[in-house]
Amino acid sequence: MGANAELLKLMGPELELLLPVLDEKARRLALGAVARAAGDGGVTAVAKMTGASWQTVADGAAELGSGQVAPEGRIRRPGGGRKKLAGADPGLVPALLALVEDSARGDPESPLAWTTKSVKHLSDELTAAGHRCSPQTAWRLLHEQGFSTQSNAKVTEGRRHPDRDAQFRYIAAQAKEHLAAGQPVISVDAKKKEEVGEYAQAGREWRPKGDPVRARDHSFPDEQAGHAIPYGVYDVGANTGFVNVGTDHNTAAFAVESVRRWWQLIGKDAYPGAGRLLVTCDAGGNNGWVNRAWKAGLAEFAQQSGLEITVCHFPPGTSKWNAIEHRLFSQITLNWRSRPLTSHDVIINTIGAVTTATGLAVTAVLDTGRYPTGTKISDEQMQDLEDRALTRHGFHGEWNYAFLPAARPAPDPRPQPGPEPPARARPCDLAALNHPALTGSPPASRCPMPPPASSAFTWPAAAPAAPGPEARPPRSSSACPPTCSPPSTATGSA
Repeated sequence: MGANAELLKLMGPELELLLPVLDEKARRLALGAVARAAGDGGVTAVAKMTGASWQTVADGAAELGSGQVAPEGRIRRPGGGRKKLAGADPGLVPALLALVEDSARGDPESPLAWTTKSVKHLSDELTAAGHRCSPQTAWRLLHEQGFSTQSNAKVTEGRRHPDRDAQFRYIAAQAKEHLAAGQPVISVDAKKKEEVGEYAQAGREWRPKGDPVRARDHSFPDEQAGHAIPYGVYDVGANTGFVNVGTDHNTAAFAVESVRRWWQLIGKDAYPGAGRLLVTCDAGGNNGWVNRAWKAGLAEFAQQSGLEITVCHFPPGTSKWNAIEHRLFSQITLNWRSRPLTSHDVIINTIGAVTTATGLAVTAVLDTGRYPTGTKISDEQMQDLEDRALTRHGFHGEWNYAFLPAARPAPDPRPQPGPEPPARARPCDLAALNHPALTGSPPASRCPMPPPASSAFTWPAAAPAAPGPEARPPRSSSACPPTCSPPSTATGSA
């Protein structure tokens, strides 16, 4: 007797609707129930009708017939399937953790100390140590133990200036005071130089599958296409950006010209009543606090614009806290991700199209001016700048200073030093003249020299020279002055 065809005909469409919404356990039991109801041959008929595995239908029918259904909360009965490797090999997980931890702390005896800790290498080392393990199992066990693949975290800072936090607070106070008075506050910096041409850019962008943007396979500079140096000016109060894209050198003159262009094209119209300007920038580079050309250029711009320009530098090593880095430059990088900068027009248009949900608007212009390197500001020029145009603040005047819109009068010339007075003649030291190295006699054969009658020693007149060497009197103690008697000599017996 075969399976009940009428029943199967009726249940077929119902199973098509029911099975997709059931889990493995319920699907197995439903198929088994229909197979039992269909009679002899029902398992085969149901498996053929639904496309399910014959074993699945048979297991469902057997569970219903025996009453040994998987308990609540389980899909299958306990004991089914192959044991997990971690349970069958208790030493597998400790061996895996030992490999990972030894490599992490730099154990020179670890087999993975100088290579990557990929799951393939880990599984190979575990298998060689007698713990059979596949890369997939190693990956699963690592996740179960709380591990994940992580990149380096750039959080360790170098030496910190003791007044770093105080300088941050000082900059914040200066910005708050300028903004409250309706004066402009700008953050300036130069972005990384970009080569112009079909060079690959980091990031990904939506494209048809299998059709990526073609770029050069090397990054050697193209002398004909040139390069681009974006120098940015971010207006903190207005949330607007201005980028001056240079084509020459990244010098202090280029930085000052970028600020000047921002003021002429945007700033003076946005702040018609401004009399002051606050500039915040990094501690190094073309706008660094030790750059003399930066100070000389800003002093000239202050006199041309009639603005009192205050400059506040961030402490060394803290450039990422400069507002322009995360308010403007990061958005530019996102906007030209995976887009080769094939021309200066592409760069200008890409920067000018930057917008954010907070209302950031950016203006970009091309600067083809020449900014040669090697400009020197002499000590005399710097001293004149300090005397007439530069005013240093009381707190870290090397980081915080201002330029006056009108130069102070030149100070009176310093008096020239007169001629040095002639050196006074030192009195003669008689004891030094009576030294054995000069007299050639031992101390016992010398007569003490009389003390001088005055502070100046007068040499006696020299005796006339003898006609020949044989007429020179022998050198003896009788040559002593008459004020002292010659020393006695011991006479030996024959």
